Amino acid sequence: MKHSLKKGIYIFPSLFTSGNMGFGFMSMLASIDGHFTKAAWFLVCAIACDMLDGRIARMTNTTSEFGVQLDSLSDLVSFGLAPSIMMYMLVLGKMGRIGIAIAVLFVLCSALRLAKFNVQAKDGIVHSSFQGLPTPASAGVLISFVLSYELLFAGVGQGLSFKTIPILMKSMPAFFDAMPIVMVVLSFLMVSNIPYLSFKKIKLSKPAAFRLLVLIIFTITLILVFPQNTFFILYLAYALSGLIMYAFRFRKILARKFRATVDDEDSNKNGDINER
Repeated sequence: MKHSLKKGIYIFPSLFTSGNMGFGFMSMLASIDGHFTKAAWFLVCAIACDMLDGRIARMTNTTSEFGVQLDSLSDLVSFGLAPSIMMYMLVLGKMGRIGIAIAVLFVLCSALRLAKFNVQAKDGIVHSSFQGLPTPASAGVLISFVLSYELLFAGVGQGLSFKTIPILMKSMPAFFDAMPIVMVVLSFLMVSNIPYLSFKKIKLSKPAAFRLLVLIIFTITLILVFPQNTFFILYLAYALSGLIMYAFRFRKILARKFRATVDDEDSNKNGDINER
């Protein structure tokens, strides 16, 4: 009885992982048919499944190597292939071979990122940061962009009506034109060693926890009022956060080297004076 129950529990998280892959495939079909809003919402469902399967497996103590490999395959379909096809049909198709190359680059970097994550995950340690931009976050930038961009052309009767942030919506055409460059940057961020916050192992003091709670409430309110626009801002901010933190760290390293050089020069000067 226990053995059969254990099998059932193993199946439960795998159902969500399979749902992730299924939504990714349906998104590809929708993109091919030119239904980009529907394709993006399918990928939102894939993200939800991806967030739930791992948590359910950890809560029920049913993590397995099979689940890890299935999750990676699902992520490659939903967050590598599906967003790349969606953006190719929407933006990159007009660019000819260059557009194909950018779409292929995004898929390849997604695969490399997932392979690197699997190798790093074998140590069994929960790290406080990821090395490189996670594939769901990279895909999230593209998915949330499509949802916001499509609102520019959404007429009455074409679906749910959502409020928008006017300043952001005015910038959508510029984001559309820059999307090929954005995809290239996202591709390289995925295979980079730039650290990104994991959110899985964060220890906060009571004041910091309270500030985080206020920020979460404020973010949820924004999501309820401006869902597509807020998701785009959040994913874009997360993608940029790694670059910003890396720039600050690089600046600190340069400052330390500069101080060390100045100290060495000062010590050499003092030594010459003493010798005289």
